[in-house]
Amino acid sequence: IACVLSGLPESIIAAACARSGQSVLHVDSRNYYGGNWASFSFSGLLSWIKENQQKTDISDECEDWGKLILENEEAISLSKKDRTIQHVEDFCFVEQDSAEDVEEAGALSKLPVFGASGAEGVAQESEKEGLLGESVLPEAESQEPEKATGPEPASAGEGNDAEITSENDRACNTALGEATLESGNTEAAPSETSAQEPKKITYSHIVREGRRFNIDLVSKLLYSRGLLIDLLIKSNVSRYAEFKNVTRILAFREGKVEQVPCSRADVFNSKQLTMVEKRMLMKFLTFCLDYEQHPNEYQDYQNSTFAQFLGTRKLTPSLQHFILHSIAMVSETDSSTLEGLQATKKFLQCLGRYGNTPFLFPLYGQGEIPQCFCRLCAVFGGIYCLRHSVQCLVVDRESGRCKAIVDHFGQRISAKYFIVEDSYLSESTCINVCYRQISRAVLITDQSVLNTDSEQQVSVLTVPPVDPAKAAVCVIELCSSTMTCMKDTYLVHLTCPSTATAREDLEPVVQKLFNLNTEKETENEELDKPRVLWAVYFNMRDSSGVERNSYDGLPSNVYVCSGPDPALGNDCAVKQAETIFREMFPEEEFCPPAPNPEDIIYDEDEIVPEESGFSNSPETKPESSAEEGSSGGGSAVKKEDNEE
Repeated sequence: IACVLSGLPESIIAAACARSGQSVLHVDSRNYYGGNWASFSFSGLLSWIKENQQKTDISDECEDWGKLILENEEAISLSKKDRTIQHVEDFCFVEQDSAEDVEEAGALSKLPVFGASGAEGVAQESEKEGLLGESVLPEAESQEPEKATGPEPASAGEGNDAEITSENDRACNTALGEATLESGNTEAAPSETSAQEPKKITYSHIVREGRRFNIDLVSKLLYSRGLLIDLLIKSNVSRYAEFKNVTRILAFREGKVEQVPCSRADVFNSKQLTMVEKRMLMKFLTFCLDYEQHPNEYQDYQNSTFAQFLGTRKLTPSLQHFILHSIAMVSETDSSTLEGLQATKKFLQCLGRYGNTPFLFPLYGQGEIPQCFCRLCAVFGGIYCLRHSVQCLVVDRESGRCKAIVDHFGQRISAKYFIVEDSYLSESTCINVCYRQISRAVLITDQSVLNTDSEQQVSVLTVPPVDPAKAAVCVIELCSSTMTCMKDTYLVHLTCPSTATAREDLEPVVQKLFNLNTEKETENEELDKPRVLWAVYFNMRDSSGVERNSYDGLPSNVYVCSGPDPALGNDCAVKQAETIFREMFPEEEFCPPAPNPEDIIYDEDEIVPEESGFSNSPETKPESSAEEGSSGGGSAVKKEDNEE
C-alpha cells in the first residue's frame, strides 16, 4: 500500500492496513504530519501563513523522471502546488514591539520543528505545573481504565510501558461509562489571581511563549459516542492521546452569550428557565430520544424544516433557539424535521458518557489524532517519509491499473494499492470537480466570551446568521489547560461554510463577540468584550462531497481521500477510511485491537531483548523503518523486513 499525504483518513487507512499485515509506505511532501489536519506552534503557524501567502511551486529534484515510464505505460502527473488554502490574512492587535525584541523572542522560543505540535518540552513543564488534572482517556466501557501516556507528537511506539507519574494516575483514574466526570481543580488560586492585575500581553510575549500554542488548521470535536471515539477505543489507539471534556454549551441570543442547560441536572438547576420551560424542554428531549417510536408526532412535518416543526411543539422562542442552534446545531432554513430529530438524538445519546456535554477535545490539538494512527501504523511495520514528494502515478495501458509511483528522487516505487489525498491531484484530473470552501478564523484572546468563576472552560457556541442565505458560525473556545495556548489567553476557532472570503464571512461575528481595537483605542462599551490579541483568516477547500467518478482517468486501484469537512465531528473521515479499506480488503477486520505489550509472545528462535521491544523512547519516530511488525493475530509479534 502506498499512501500519499498523512491526513486523518489516510492515517486511519494506513494504520488499518499495517495492522492487518500489509506492507505500508506513507509519504508526504510536507515536513509535518497531518496535512490540513495538522496543529502548529505559533512560530510554525507563522511559517505556514507565509508559505501559503507566497504560494511557491514545489521544485523538481528529478527533471528526467519521464525516462522511467516504459512504452506500455503512461504517467498521471500530480500537482506541484497546494491549492487547498486561499485568502490567508493575519492581524496583530497588541502592542507591536521593536524588531529586535521580536527577533530575540523568536530565538528564545527555540522552535526547531516546523508543524508538529511541539509537545515534548511543554508536556514536561505542564506535568510539573499540574495542568493535566482534567484529562480523560476514552476506553471501552467493558474494560478497566488504562493509564494515559504523555503524548509525544512524532514517536511511533511510545505509550506501551511508559512510567506514569502519580499526578497523571490521578488525572486518568476515571471509570468509563460513568454519567459524570470528576474534574480536577484546574482553577488558579483565587487569593493569588484576584489580587493581581491582568497581564499586559505583547506580540513578543506571544512569540516567546510560541511553543505553548498548538493551533489546529481544522476545528473539530469528538462526539463521546461518535465513530472516531469508537475507533480509538476498539484499536487501542486511545493509549497514545489524552482528552479533555468540553465543559459547556453556549448560545448567542439577543446580543448576549448564555449557557445552555443540556443534562437533566443542568435543566433543573438553570436559573434562566422558568419552571414551565423546564417541563417543556424535558418533555421534548424525552420525545427526541425515541422519536422513531412515535411517527405520528412528526410524519406530517417531514417536508418541513426542523425550525418549523419546533414552532408546532408549544416551545417558547428561547427554547426553540437553544434546541435549534445549540443542541441539534442544524440550519434554520435547510435542515428537515428528520435531520433535526436525528441530530438532537445524537447529542442526547452522547451526554453522560464522559461528562455533562457530548464532546471531548484532544489535548495538544486535533492534529494529535492523525499522528496517533501514524504511530500505530509504524509500530506494525509502516514506513514513513516526510519531505518526500511524488511526481506521478505510473499506469499500465493494458490493465488500466496503477503499477507504481515516481518520487522526486527519480525512484519507482511499486505497490498494489494507492491512497492519494485530493489536493495532490492535478487540475487536469479534477477538471470536472466542483469544490466547496470552508471559512476559518483563529483568534488569540485575553479572556473568555462568558466569564465564570472557573477560568478553565472549553466552550462550544453557535452564532445564528443574520442573513438567512448564510450558514451559522461554529465557535470553539479553548483554555490553556487544553495545552493549545499560553496562560492568561484563550484560543478561539470559528468555522462556517464559505459564501465569500473567510474574513468577509467571519469578521462580523468576531465583531459581535470580541473587541478588535487596540488597548488605546478601546471604548467604554467594548470593555466587557474579550480583546483579540492576534487573528488569522483563511479559506480551506472542502472536497468531502466529491464523488469518485468526478475525477477524470483515475485507475481502479487508486483511491482518493478528501480533506477536512465543515462538520463539527469526524464521522465523515472515519466512514471514508473504513469504506476504502473494505473495498481493498473485504475479508479483513477494520482496525482490530493492537495487543498489549505484556501479552506479546516471541518465538524462541527470535528472542528480542527487552529494550528493543515496543519502545517507549521519545526518540522513536514514525519515520523509522525498523519498527516492529505483527502477524495480525495478536498472539505473536516478530520482526519483519520493512521493504516495499
